[in-house]
Amino acid sequence: MKINMQATTILGYKKDGVAVIGGDGQVTFGHTVLKGNATKIRTLYNGKVLAGFAGSTADAFILFDMFEDNLQKRKGDLVKSVVDFAKAWRKDKYLRRLEAMMIVLNPDHIFILSGNGDVVEPQDKELAAIGSGGNYAISAARALAKHSNLSPEELVKESLNIAADLCIYTNHNIKILKLEKE
Repeated sequence: MKINMQATTILGYKKDGVAVIGGDGQVTFGHTVLKGNATKIRTLYNGKVLAGFAGSTADAFILFDMFEDNLQKRKGDLVKSVVDFAKAWRKDKYLRRLEAMMIVLNPDHIFILSGNGDVVEPQDKELAAIGSGGNYAISAARALAKHSNLSPEELVKESLNIAADLCIYTNHNIKILKLEKE
């Protein structure tokens, strides 16, 4: 029997040479909170790429490792790495069953990588969100980006707090990572 998992909120934002990713810490199984302080974001490729996941934790760790291998092979080229990663994800029967999504970004690019092996560059090329509270977070972020002077870190944190107020699978234990263009 497959359990319907609801999982987390991750928000990525890049603007003016700064990339920020944030995520909440709640881990749920069905309607039960298992943990409230998980870390679902990390830096990759010697701190030059940010990544976050929503979905199965074990699956996400496999995908993080696989994606970092692609970054190493491509010497940190994010665009080529996401294309290679998507090809491998789609071709591998085992990987196609993994239940996770990722956001990867640096100060120049932002992508959503789906469990189907899709690579999506958001239309506005600045904001991406995944997880149960993703639509709440991205809506808040778009409004805040348009009508406030918040720093990228503040914007991501405030947007995730708004999502946590609305989504029962998202909490206020928010972690943020930031990269600046070299």
